[in-house]
Amino acid sequence: MNSAASLLQPDASSALYVSSVLMLYVDLPDTPLRTSAQDQRQARTWFDRDVPLAVVETALLLACLRRNTRPAEMPPLPRIRSLAYFQPVIDELLENPAPGGYLQYLRFKVRTIIHKADPAAAQKPTLSADR
Repeated sequence: MNSAASLLQPDASSALYVSSVLMLYVDLPDTPLRTSAQDQRQARTWFDRDVPLAVVETALLLACLRRNTRPAEMPPLPRIRSLAYFQPVIDELLENPAPGGYLQYLRFKVRTIIHKADPAAAQKPTLSADR
């Protein structure tokens, strides 16, 4: 039961999903300023697997929070080079879904930690206020 719009633009929803995932990814600290073809393929794979966008955002924020709350005496982690870095956290959340309200909590915590660590983080926008 395809509508005329879906026949004209069969990948409109996948393109919106992929671009949303990629924007979330590049907005995070320790990620590249630009995405790669591999990152685009990874986002498309999540779309094809019907991974909800909220699960992807939760995974990205949770991994970011985990990275940024490590004990200070631990050596710093290298920058994240690929969207695939987040696959284990997505698998974790698919197996054990986050409770209601957790995504909003993560948004707040990550925003707080980022601004606390670098209040002048003007080089790379993080977590747009409209999310």
